[in-house]
Amino acid sequence: MTEPSRLRESVTARALAQSLDMTAVLGRVGPMYASLARDLQRLVEDGAVAAEARMPSERVLARVLGVSRVTVASAYRELREQGVLTSVHGAGTFVVPRSDTRPWGRLVTGDGPDVLEFVNAAPPASSFLGAAYEAAARGLATTAAHPGYVPGGASRLREAIARRYTARGLPTTPDQVMITAGATDAIHAVVAALVGPGNRVLVEHPTYPGALDTLRAVGATCIPVALDPNDPDAFVEAADRAARQYDPVLAYLMPDHANPSGAVLPTDTRRRLAATLHRRGVVTVVDEVSVDLDLDGHGPTEPFGAPVPDRAAVTVGSLSKSVWGGLRVGWVRADPAHLAAVATVYSARQLTVSLIDQYAAIELLGDYEAVVAHRCDQLRTSRDALTAALSRSLPGWSFRSPPGGLSLWCALPAGERSTDLVDRARERGLMLAPGTRFGTGYAFDECQRIPFTRTPAEIEDAVAVLAELMGGANAGPRERVPSRAVPEAVV
Repeated sequence: MTEPSRLRESVTARALAQSLDMTAVLGRVGPMYASLARDLQRLVEDGAVAAEARMPSERVLARVLGVSRVTVASAYRELREQGVLTSVHGAGTFVVPRSDTRPWGRLVTGDGPDVLEFVNAAPPASSFLGAAYEAAARGLATTAAHPGYVPGGASRLREAIARRYTARGLPTTPDQVMITAGATDAIHAVVAALVGPGNRVLVEHPTYPGALDTLRAVGATCIPVALDPNDPDAFVEAADRAARQYDPVLAYLMPDHANPSGAVLPTDTRRRLAATLHRRGVVTVVDEVSVDLDLDGHGPTEPFGAPVPDRAAVTVGSLSKSVWGGLRVGWVRADPAHLAAVATVYSARQLTVSLIDQYAAIELLGDYEAVVAHRCDQLRTSRDALTAALSRSLPGWSFRSPPGGLSLWCALPAGERSTDLVDRARERGLMLAPGTRFGTGYAFDECQRIPFTRTPAEIEDAVAVLAELMGGANAGPRERVPSRAVPEAVV
């Protein structure tokens, strides 16, 4: 347990009272304390009450809720027995951090011919990759006298990226672009430059676990804001309330084909959100790693932050999803002041990004429409195979077929837990990431991410394992088609 002095801010009794439906609590059959404990646990699991948060005292909460102190004390005792709360003498009662905070790379703990690896949402290498590296090698052959160090990135690559932003409606010059070794490297550099210990950062919920890990590593407090793909406008109001209440220094968003939900913020919504966060003085980090994965042909969406000043948003991107995760080329696009701060941090840990990777990226961006079209064809086929297999074999699962991205975000049947399912699946050679890794606290244990970055045959095998584990009537024995590799990192 973290020392109390380093714990997150307290949850007020008034905030809890506003989140609880006391009419439902009082109206249920059974002891009132058990009903209250159930709803308090739901708030923790949903992320409305953060892990490590200090709970209000029994006396104050009882007064605000209009119940006896014995009722609140019994509810707290129930949650302590379940491992949700803990009491620290002289400090108070706190939400216990969930135990599964393993780094991404440790989630994959098996290898071999029978392993079905569905932890990563990472597609295979693009068929355009080999030719790009051959061209890059020929280009490097003419630069024998070059020392190989290019701080900030090769000028031709920065120019190519700037042109793409400009064509999408966000005027950009090459000096607003810095090359990094992938998008995760870019996020690390941005967070290290702009966030300090104790700072609050607004994050959409669910979100990319790597960003949560990075924020925790610098001592930041994540403020989760629920994002419902079916009601994105509600996110703007919720983000505005969170910004007023918590005064975050930064917001981390994936407005295009978010990981894991696949949500896309409509143009009007993203404009209002960008303006809202800018008005509140919040710098938005925009993760565009999946921006090009438009599977349903809706066309490009205006870049987040286009209508507000450059200083309001910092954008990161990469070629890891459209081309290959092994091509370690990403970038930061920002105004000069923010980019200078990020570059200072980055130069202390990375002198340069591999020049042959940068040259290959230049070649790929030269034919990028064809590269993206081929990738989207692959992902569309696999997505449709996954939705069909789940509908057929696991009708109790609910999901929304995303218009793009890399995965389905599924709601499990009532009573099922992702953490339990992941453990049971691992015993059958199917590797999955638990839903809790995509949120804060205990949130999303009732959800499961299934990437559609594998082949349709592998997807059928994975769904067959899941259906058998859940007692699906349509699950039948299949000859397993194993994954070709089990990566070290998880995305």
